[in-house]
Amino acid sequence: MNAAQHDSPPIDSVQALLAETGMHARSLREVLALLAAAPRSLDDLIRLTAVPRRSVEEILSAAGGDVESGDGTYRLRPEAAPRYRARFALDALEQPPATPPGALEQVREFIESGPAPLAALDHVTATAESVLRRAEWMRDHYDLDGARVLFVGDHDLTSLAVGLVCPSASVTVVDLDERVLAHIDRVAAEHGLAIRTLHTDLRFGLPPQLEADLVFTDPPYTPEGIGLFATRAAECVAGPQSRVLIAYGFSPRSPALGHKVQQELLRLGMVFEAILPDFHRYHGAQAIGSASDLYVCQPTAHTRKLALRQAVGIYTHGPQSVEARETSAPEEFLHAIGDRIGAMVSTLRYPGWSRPVQLKLSAPVFDLRADPGPWLLRMLLACNTERLGLVVDNNHPDITSETAQRELSELVGPKYKLRFHRSTPDPKHAIVIADEVEESSSRGYLLRRAHGKVGNTWREALISVSDSLTKREAKELVAERAPVAGDLDLRLIDLPRHRLRTLLRVVD
Repeated sequence: MNAAQHDSPPIDSVQALLAETGMHARSLREVLALLAAAPRSLDDLIRLTAVPRRSVEEILSAAGGDVESGDGTYRLRPEAAPRYRARFALDALEQPPATPPGALEQVREFIESGPAPLAALDHVTATAESVLRRAEWMRDHYDLDGARVLFVGDHDLTSLAVGLVCPSASVTVVDLDERVLAHIDRVAAEHGLAIRTLHTDLRFGLPPQLEADLVFTDPPYTPEGIGLFATRAAECVAGPQSRVLIAYGFSPRSPALGHKVQQELLRLGMVFEAILPDFHRYHGAQAIGSASDLYVCQPTAHTRKLALRQAVGIYTHGPQSVEARETSAPEEFLHAIGDRIGAMVSTLRYPGWSRPVQLKLSAPVFDLRADPGPWLLRMLLACNTERLGLVVDNNHPDITSETAQRELSELVGPKYKLRFHRSTPDPKHAIVIADEVEESSSRGYLLRRAHGKVGNTWREALISVSDSLTKREAKELVAERAPVAGDLDLRLIDLPRHRLRTLLRVVD
């Protein structure tokens, strides 16, 4: 305890101690509840709450003169106990938290109205009962009031269930699937749930400044998938009080696979605080009995450092920087691309948009043949070059129809003029050629600076295209026009596509 806490009233010192403990403060409140109820020995305080002796002693020290002792017991003074009961909601500990009536039916409706699972992303839908059970377990084991809860991927929509049973939690979802992000945003708006969504592909990193007290993920059940998702989760832990919850299952017929996955977690410096068997149930995944376990992982002091060190390594399929990686292709394939783009193409570059892509090459060509859908737009946002080539699957959702091509072209129109060459360089692929557009508009300004904070970049854009706006006036105008106020503190490239599109419509 620091000197400032010693100079504070005892109840304020206790408050500071609980704040340091974060979402694990519930067990310390249980100690206070025992002290408020009757004299208790130190042994009882430890045994009945499962709180370590040192932590109990810290509470007694912080409470100072508000605690009286005698005959080997401790209790809160009668005149102090009511203040502690009110300040720390001690009476509420005697009542189990209640789940809102009809929550299960709501969760089931959220899932049924949500996007269908994608086999390409290893989606297997959890049952509504499992999704609600996850949320209730988090609520019952941690103090989530004001806690930062991060979902690394959320096709199962567990974030919405947490929003229902613990609306005071601060929930963030990162996901690759634009459909999932749009669905969560829509449902959260309809039900008044405070949930923030961000787009990311974990292979290329996370949006900056993500920090969480509790991280949940239900990743692909391969060692590489678990390793990647767990690594990204570990990058976000706020400290030793944080926890990482992982859904993972393996068949008892293949224990070696389970051992390999657990080794990946141990390599990140994770401690298995608990493994709850068959906690999650699914529609599908019959190879593992349509069930998986809940791993409750405590990070060690080395976890975040190990995660940041490993992020570029074997877990990711994409590099930290675009310049660091090139992909091979047959010579005739490259020649056909060069014929279309009007320049010799000797290699294809690997995608990635964690940082701005500013290459000296006149017409770099990126290999997006493995694009599950979102990469094309993100690369158009990330790159700043006069001409750009992108090789995609011939059935890429952004090019398969005139409507899709027009929507993408309009979205990036103030930055790039797009040309679509389907069935080129072979029947299975297509080339999208982007030529830089010289357009002086606020939208174009933002699109060329997609890694800047939206609020700051938008303000600068307004000033750059106006002869009379002051910084203050531009800032006020941005705040007035912003469709989602919270998006002003985010990077444009991290916004889900539906919010990015809405934002760009009002920028000018």
